[in-house]
Amino acid sequence: MKNLTEGNITEAVIEAIKGTKDPRAKEVMSSLIRHLHAFVKDVRLTQAEWEAAIEYLYDTGQITGPTRNEFVLTSDTLGISSLVDIINSNPDGGTEASVLGPFYIEGSKMVEIGANLIGDSEGEPTVVSGTVRTLGGDPIEGAIIDLWQTAANGLYENQDPDQPENNLRFRMRTNKDGYYQFTTIKPVSYKVPTDGPVGRMLDLQGRHAWRPSHLHYKVSADGHRNLITEVFDEGDEYIEEDSVFGVRQSLTVPYNLVTSEEEAEKYGVASPFHRVEFDFELETL
Repeated sequence: MKNLTEGNITEAVIEAIKGTKDPRAKEVMSSLIRHLHAFVKDVRLTQAEWEAAIEYLYDTGQITGPTRNEFVLTSDTLGISSLVDIINSNPDGGTEASVLGPFYIEGSKMVEIGANLIGDSEGEPTVVSGTVRTLGGDPIEGAIIDLWQTAANGLYENQDPDQPENNLRFRMRTNKDGYYQFTTIKPVSYKVPTDGPVGRMLDLQGRHAWRPSHLHYKVSADGHRNLITEVFDEGDEYIEEDSVFGVRQSLTVPYNLVTSEEEAEKYGVASPFHRVEFDFELETL
């Protein structure tokens, strides 16, 4: 199209993608183009600002790899990941979703119910258990609990070369009662990585990078909708100001301190230790 102007360029781009065969792709791309063009017009974006945005995307691609996804972290810290979770949540109930985060790894080791993950990890012993059920309350046998968390230094295993492979991450199948249980260390609050583009963005916005203590879960079962979520320590100092907006009230739990030597011996941990319980409800497909 000749004679492009600020007033007609948006429609010219929309016209250019009219041959998109997938209706949903066409809907999404058309809306994206309209909103991006409206944004550029609204803020009167300068050439220097456009170049800074392109540099941000370039740097994000450069730092992203198998063990760290800066694009996901960008989405997280802008609240987009959480907004997608909220929009796609089940209106009929069930456990709320929360962000996947940039440090998930497919195919963690399989362990048995009652597994002790502590190994050589420092930290406060914590026993976690619960059930996986349908929205109607029926236990789901064979559901897969996929968990990952940070070590006491605030780093995930794939961030830290000093941690052994699969440290503080696993997969586990529930029993006939939908039950799961494992022993770990109490997760700590930590900063999201700030040595890349996201760190620069947070500095520009005058924001901190802290996340409250949490356990990451993926829960899946045949015939049910997969769940990606997090479970938070309700007493963490950052529970009201998570840098990636992942906290939901329904996903906060107490870490109950247990001082009984008898209870500690029952779970094979030192006293005192923490006790955490959290149940999952999955939507039937």
